Amino acid sequence: MLILLLAIASGFTGSSNESMNYQVVTFLLSIITIAIVYSLFFRYRFSAHRHLPRFATVGVKLNYKIVIHHKSDKIQQGLKLFENLADSRPSFNDFIATSTTVKTRQRSLNQAFGYDRWLWLIARQQCGVALPIKLPVLAPHSKTEIIAEIIPTHRGIMRLTGLTVARPDPFGLFNACKTISLPQSLLVLPKLYQLPPIQLPGVKKHQSGGVALASSVGDSEEFRSLRDYRPGDPLRKIHWKSWAKVGKPIVKEEQDEFFVRHALILDTFQSVNYSEILESAISIAASLACEVQTQESLLDLMFVGHEAYCFTFGRGISHTDKMLEILASVVACRDKTFDAIIPAVLEKLSLLSGCICIFLCWDEDRKRLVNYLKTMGIHTLVLVVTNQAGELDHSDLASMNDELATFHILTLGNIQEELMHL
Repeated sequence: MLILLLAIASGFTGSSNESMNYQVVTFLLSIITIAIVYSLFFRYRFSAHRHLPRFATVGVKLNYKIVIHHKSDKIQQGLKLFENLADSRPSFNDFIATSTTVKTRQRSLNQAFGYDRWLWLIARQQCGVALPIKLPVLAPHSKTEIIAEIIPTHRGIMRLTGLTVARPDPFGLFNACKTISLPQSLLVLPKLYQLPPIQLPGVKKHQSGGVALASSVGDSEEFRSLRDYRPGDPLRKIHWKSWAKVGKPIVKEEQDEFFVRHALILDTFQSVNYSEILESAISIAASLACEVQTQESLLDLMFVGHEAYCFTFGRGISHTDKMLEILASVVACRDKTFDAIIPAVLEKLSLLSGCICIFLCWDEDRKRLVNYLKTMGIHTLVLVVTNQAGELDHSDLASMNDELATFHILTLGNIQEELMHL
């Protein structure tokens, strides 16, 4: 602002005897000169250590500790601390591919040139906002602990490159800065909704090979007892310690298990890179993963990104945190049809007790999958996320409600309220 005033005053400057503009220009120029010179004499040394947790969650403020080590001989006061984020400017291809349906100011010049979309992409890739910190007085050769705050705004990896210590000049025009290199990353998990207690229907089913085999982790089974070796027993079942003790081959006798297993099918098929519907669907999946009790059951997360994925959780195989990490990295599938997820579903179908489907739309392909699950006797909870309630044919969905399938429509802006009625 001061430079702008200086330029305006310079434009109206005439003779020094006829106008006060000359004096105004001289005064403003003197202030700027003093501010620049003052900012050059900031030669103090700092180091820092950041105590950052592994995870943050969208919409939940994150407080963490930073220890500033002041290594100089003079007291420092009036300093500010800034977090430096990695360069998050999108590539040209990402900018072009991003949907113009991103919420922007309608009929504005910024929208016409894509500037709003550019800012949204930067915010999307930064994943959050780190608030500036006003530092307390720093004593010479001291360590000071401060509390910093990050506001996560989007899921993904938030990359921090370092810290900047800034000292403003007496006029508040320029900051003298010292940058501390301190690269670190923070995984921002999807937003979580509050859910009522959900008891998914379904009966225990036989899991051939026990938990370990059912989860595709090795092929061991549940131990039952020891017995003498019989011709044809595989070598992997020999209990070597018992053989050494009794002097004859002893094998482990094992049994299969029966337990509940559910599938969580996440629809990621859309024509654009980003959409609010997909983000909401991922948040719903994350909320269900946290709510569904997996201590005595298994939960198979299925979705398609660059390829089809199926991850199994529960019964000590993996934790909910791991599932949230996976969901934080889910991307839209733009080059495949909905049928790409069918093989992953069919592979686990005979083991499933129930299924949760989170769809981005409702069409014949998705209807066909739900009907097939019903014919196989699998209890199914279907959640369809939509922009507005009038977009879907309620009568079509209502006609499919029966003892094996339950349908719910979740509308953007009202998802939390509608989830509480599940």
